[in-house]
Amino acid sequence: MDATRLWSRTCDQLKTVLNEDTFSRWIDILKPVSLEADVLTLAVENDFHQMWIMDNYLPLIKQAIKQAEPETSVQLNFCIQTSELPLPPPAAAVPTSRPRKPRVGAFKKSSAIGTMNPTFTFDDFVIGPSNSFAHAAALAVAQAPGRAYNPLFIYGQTGLGKTHLIQAVGNRVLETPGMTVAYISSESLLNEYVDALQNRSIVDFRTKYRHVDVMLIDDIHFLAGKERLQEEFFHTFNALFESRKQIIMTSDRPASEIAGLEKRLVSRFEWGLVTELECPDFETRLAILRYKQAHAKKPLSDELQTFIAQNVQSNVRSLEGAMLRAISYSSLTSEPLTLDSLRYLLRDLLDKERQADITFDDIQKAVAEFFDVRVTDLSSKRRPRSVAMPRQIAMYLCRRLTRASLPEIADSFGKTHGTVLHACRAIHGRMSVDDTLRQNIRTVVRKLGHDPVSLQI
Repeated sequence: MDATRLWSRTCDQLKTVLNEDTFSRWIDILKPVSLEADVLTLAVENDFHQMWIMDNYLPLIKQAIKQAEPETSVQLNFCIQTSELPLPPPAAAVPTSRPRKPRVGAFKKSSAIGTMNPTFTFDDFVIGPSNSFAHAAALAVAQAPGRAYNPLFIYGQTGLGKTHLIQAVGNRVLETPGMTVAYISSESLLNEYVDALQNRSIVDFRTKYRHVDVMLIDDIHFLAGKERLQEEFFHTFNALFESRKQIIMTSDRPASEIAGLEKRLVSRFEWGLVTELECPDFETRLAILRYKQAHAKKPLSDELQTFIAQNVQSNVRSLEGAMLRAISYSSLTSEPLTLDSLRYLLRDLLDKERQADITFDDIQKAVAEFFDVRVTDLSSKRRPRSVAMPRQIAMYLCRRLTRASLPEIADSFGKTHGTVLHACRAIHGRMSVDDTLRQNIRTVVRKLGHDPVSLQI
């Protein structure tokens, strides 16, 4: 069997488990190159595609290859074959006597909407393993808006740098004369839309956002349940995308996990590149502290920086808040800041960090106790319904209540990260139609010391 025939049969298998959009976006772009010594080599256009496919679809592809050729053990290999990016439509000629200046959006009113923080740049974004992929994707978009990854969907917990990253794109794009950028939160977009309806100026509203080069939208999950705004944004999205204008969105969770979001929007949000910002590791947290306080009048000692980096783990915003509180104390008092005084100064923040620090074991024990199964069953290979459902619930709660990544959760259950992702989506979908399941999960969450309402569970 040659590479082309094997890959064709493999694709036939993948089409049965992936929706059409996902298949065309991520699988159909792969091209068979060779099949030598039972190694199938597939070509991808760039390293971003390769990384994303390996992180999200590699187990599925391997399984499909095995189903297509069960008698031999075929291994998988990737190679990069670049191709020319499509050129954008030609820009309108600009008179040389009156060069256009960079501006934010085509706003008719002077307001806070659209205002970006000039300090949110790529140079001020500290890179680590938890954010390097999202940073690289954002930088690629800033260098070729509308041509690299469109749309770009960045999700992650509060305070990890989503707003910083998308505004860094906006600030970089504005360095190019003639480009227009609009930055807005979904909540502000709703307020503008309501005003436009009341003032009968909906045409102006549409014109304002459908003729920009780059649209940056924060907290897209706020659209959930707002049907008329979703309808309006659906058409705005289509207009921008068809004109090859760049769209970048942030959310606190993947689009597929946003309850009350129309399927057609979920599909479009996943057309381009979806990337997650995870909680920074110790080394990255320490690097952020050193970068942020490098120019402080009274910089913290290495011991104090290490203490903060070790104990404030939830997000970058809390980390910077702890650092600012410590530097302010040193500046406003004549007393030296010791480790004991720092511990007392940050006592409320440290208590909050410890309270939020739930382990996989805590979640597995709580789920096993509630559903009357053994903890060991949750990580076993047994698949009876009495075990399968509690296992999926435990995976879902590990995703929602901890800062762990999908691979880390998968390791704790002895499963693949694709299995964990499927479990999270399955439970999320069932909760929207099964009130009993939702109430059971909320009970477990309360037993773990969290408020399910504030977590939107």
